[in-house]
Amino acid sequence: MYRPCGVFDKTYLKDITIIRTWQHWAWVIGALLLLYLLPVLGFGYYLISLINSLSITIIAVMGLQIVTGYCGQISFGQPAFMAVGGFTSAILMSQYGLSFWLALPLSGVVAGLVGIIGGAPSLRIKGFYLAMATLAMHFLIMWLILHMKITGGAEGIVAPFPKIGDFELDSHERMYYLIITVMIIMTYAARNLVRSKIGRAFVAIRDNDLAAEMMGVNLYYYKLLAFFISCFYAGVAGALFVHLLTVGHPEQFPMFDAIWYIGMIIVGGMGSIPGVFFGVIFLRMLDELVLFGSPILAELFPWLGDAPASSMGLIAFGCILMAFLIFEPRGLAHRWEIIKASYRVYPFAY
Repeated sequence: MYRPCGVFDKTYLKDITIIRTWQHWAWVIGALLLLYLLPVLGFGYYLISLINSLSITIIAVMGLQIVTGYCGQISFGQPAFMAVGGFTSAILMSQYGLSFWLALPLSGVVAGLVGIIGGAPSLRIKGFYLAMATLAMHFLIMWLILHMKITGGAEGIVAPFPKIGDFELDSHERMYYLIITVMIIMTYAARNLVRSKIGRAFVAIRDNDLAAEMMGVNLYYYKLLAFFISCFYAGVAGALFVHLLTVGHPEQFPMFDAIWYIGMIIVGGMGSIPGVFFGVIFLRMLDELVLFGSPILAELFPWLGDAPASSMGLIAFGCILMAFLIFEPRGLAHRWEIIKASYRVYPFAY
């Protein structure tokens, strides 16, 4: 592994650390301080709510990255597993009086157990057929949520605000600190997971499952484990999302979100934790840009009518996805690695 000129690793522990130099530590600490000080610095409701939404999406997409980007198992069920986690947490708090701090991890565990059921066919089927199986799981889960009495049916369910003692996190600004903290913890966990024995087994299955099985990798165990971890992340993200909005409803978890999540890991980079951040931020910023630009487009070209302007988000998403698949299939994370490599060998160009 190349280092910036003049930087050498003297021990194995130093070689495998994620943050290697004091400059890296300065950037990380500075970024974290800025992230936690944003509400204090007077930034408005729009930016805080946007970062909340981005952080929840990052958690969900990070789970999808583990099962799809690292283990190679295509899944379209992430929004449904988010719904399982969200409704589980809301039910445990509103109907059973459980604390949010217990309901949050339990929501991830319940979503993970449901995900194991959805991932059970993964030993027998793969590729397109597995994608269709997870798609079927989405519709089955959403139908059950819509028709079960405990979930509130079509009316949905109330999700109370989390509390720390008597202090209630009853606003986006207060929920911001909780969501950001959970996102950082789960990013750290995912980053270390993919560097462990489990992560190497996932990559072996993704690259060649037959060769991995010949080398002693238990395919069924690791595929189910990948689905469990992925759905655990989705369940936690869904719980945070439901409590942020204070209500859980099936319409909050549409099927189209699954396509957005797949697009995010393609744009960001398959099999890359930083790629999750690149993909989520890039596509969400694109969506926000189109949201503000569509009215301007409708005014400049009135002959287009309202329909093209209102669908500009989908058009832009499709164009960007095709462009990345053709010109940069390894995503923004690969481009970032190229930039870092050019910095590391500076001033020696070759």
